[in-house]
Amino acid sequence: MFRSGLTCPGCGSSNIVDDDLYSQAQLVCTDCGSVVSEGTLADDPVGGSGVQRLKALCQILRVNAEIEDQSEKYYKEAYQHESFINVTLQKKEILAGCCLLVSCRMRNWPITMGTISCLLDADFNVVGATYKEMMKILNIKAPIVNVTDVMEAHSQEYKMSSYPEELAENSKDLTRRAVALVELAADSWIVTGRKPIPIMMAAVYLGWQSLKPNQHRLRMSLEKFCQLAQVKKCRAAMTRIAEMKEMLCKLGKELPWLRGAVTPDNVIPQVDDILQNRHALLRRAMRAHEDTLQAECQTSSADPPTEQTAPSQITEHVDQTPSASSVEQCEPNPERAEPPADKEANLHTAPEQSDAQESPDPAPNWGKRVLFAPPCVVHPKKRRAAQPELQDVNGDEEISDSEIDSYLRTPREVRDFALTQKMLSDEGKS
Repeated sequence: MFRSGLTCPGCGSSNIVDDDLYSQAQLVCTDCGSVVSEGTLADDPVGGSGVQRLKALCQILRVNAEIEDQSEKYYKEAYQHESFINVTLQKKEILAGCCLLVSCRMRNWPITMGTISCLLDADFNVVGATYKEMMKILNIKAPIVNVTDVMEAHSQEYKMSSYPEELAENSKDLTRRAVALVELAADSWIVTGRKPIPIMMAAVYLGWQSLKPNQHRLRMSLEKFCQLAQVKKCRAAMTRIAEMKEMLCKLGKELPWLRGAVTPDNVIPQVDDILQNRHALLRRAMRAHEDTLQAECQTSSADPPTEQTAPSQITEHVDQTPSASSVEQCEPNPERAEPPADKEANLHTAPEQSDAQESPDPAPNWGKRVLFAPPCVVHPKKRRAAQPELQDVNGDEEISDSEIDSYLRTPREVRDFALTQKMLSDEGKS
């Protein structure tokens, strides 16, 4: 909207428009881009009303008219509900962002909840709770968005095309390499149950290093890369980078033309070969891991008992045959690598049963025996031990003689206490 009667102090142009994007309204010159005046908190509330905020978000994300109309429709329906009619202005803005998010997902528009949270400058957990509440009130269902679906939009946020040749990278090539890394990470369970932003950032960073693995890129840290790309560093991305490098090392060891150890420090130049042959490398790595485990089990079952072995252990070793006990226990067959539904349902009850039986040896973690496993299985959360219930104390309980003795001072303790008191009183007088 043009403002009449105003001129730009920089170039003298009268083409002044309202720019109410982001968090504060501004008057901007369309000819030179100078800010003529900024809105104040006394004039306008931050972001305006919910509908205005919704339209501003649609302009920022450049969505089409259908998504904008559907978002506004959802917002008006949800706004009339008792859960959102008497809430703060910030909650209404979050509601507008959630309506836009669900409309984008229903129209297959790539956008994440983290993007909405960043544009609204709101807490991610609050946005998620508002999104769930809105979905329940409106009784709508949105399709689940895959990480690879929003990878292209996320990769375009990294501004790496205006640097020298050793650092510059085309956005399309970077997106293609990052998507391939995310798909490989999904095949190795790294994506399971994880937030998308750290995974995408790790994939973009490793993809950028692997496209031209020169010394400038390999020596650059994630923090420096985010500064060059003009994006905010995600703290959890460092952990995802380490996990992806470990995955690449397991597959890079199966490349037949490599002569030497594959480590996280030298695996980046091999990413191109790993991605081109990832299916074959996955099969070879799984087969090699199974053969190694089976050989270790057979070796351990074939070792004779030593003289220090207890008689009970010797009896157990004789009674159990290798084919029926040790090999079956350690053999990493595919059925055990991926437990069926009934076994997954019993994962939560197994620790309780072991605690009840007070077994000294807990059940082994099957995620430690396979090459790739979900993170929640490899690193399970420790369950809190059940605390004994405290008995009610009413003051009428009997006190044992030993407890009474603990309250009485010995003659030596009496002398020491009196001496200490005297020393403290003398210091106070002096």
